[in-house]
Amino acid sequence: MILFHLTPPTFDDYLGQVMTPKTLIDSLSEAISEQFSKLTPDEVFLDKFQDNFRRMTRRFDSPGPEVRVSETFEIDGVEVKFFVPFGPLPVVGPTIIYAHGGGFVACDTETHEGIIRRLANASFCRVISVEYRLAPKHPFPAAPDDVETVLKWALAGRGESRGVDANKIVVAGDSAGGNMAAWLAQEYRDKIKAQILFYPLMQLVDVKPANPGPQDWLQIGTVALKYIQDHYVVDADAQSTKVSPLFEKNLEGMPPAYVLTCGLDPLRDEGKLYAENLKAAGNTVVQLYEKTMPHGFLNFAKAFPRANNIPIEAAEFVRSQFPSLPQVKKARP
Repeated sequence: MILFHLTPPTFDDYLGQVMTPKTLIDSLSEAISEQFSKLTPDEVFLDKFQDNFRRMTRRFDSPGPEVRVSETFEIDGVEVKFFVPFGPLPVVGPTIIYAHGGGFVACDTETHEGIIRRLANASFCRVISVEYRLAPKHPFPAAPDDVETVLKWALAGRGESRGVDANKIVVAGDSAGGNMAAWLAQEYRDKIKAQILFYPLMQLVDVKPANPGPQDWLQIGTVALKYIQDHYVVDADAQSTKVSPLFEKNLEGMPPAYVLTCGLDPLRDEGKLYAENLKAAGNTVVQLYEKTMPHGFLNFAKAFPRANNIPIEAAEFVRSQFPSLPQVKKARP
């Protein structure tokens, strides 16, 4: 789920302004709440919604570092974008499968390319970004099925010609993508080597935070999550771990996890709870809590400088799982 979506009339009001992180949050919050309340499953509207988010990321995000290879192809009918970073890569090595955020209804590989390039560049890992199908045209389980298709391809060794090591796979994602990465880590825990969950959406049963704070007064998260319930979950069982991985009771033997949560995020409690559940089950967990950051901030590196560094820190976590990778901290975001 991304909390910075705007329809055309509102977006253009802000596009030309130079904003600090605080003024960005303050200026957009009320408008975002209003726009989410008007959100409809109309296909034309959603296309405009998507186009405007691409424009917004181009305005407020840094492009990310250059990579050696950036190409698009299909894996069993699922489009992916493949990134190979510069650096001393093994011929066949660790690979990150990344699922972008967007509440299962918006965003794509392009909107999240800055995050992915930083992660690839700093980890010395190839990254496969999945262009999964979106609701409401393609409700659950289309999105997780598409990401699983790509994961199965990698685990079966079918990516070896592209340098993908079937025995060194990491799953990653932000928001809705974190939801799918968490579920896949549960389902393939004996085959996946690590997981990265950036402010993950961990359940779709309750749409209101258990402990509301000032950051929830505009109810942006409540409106967005209700939309996701209506147009992504639809008639599926929201208690299912494929929809709500937070409800998985058996967390023994899970891959090491890097979990980011944010203080200005309606999803903060469920992400924190999941990290604590993983720890309680004896798993390795690195928790990062960004008290002053909102949900979705990794897409806006120009407004939130921390967005440049967090993928690099997550990449250091990934490299620590694979001693064969260079262990030198990379300074360039």
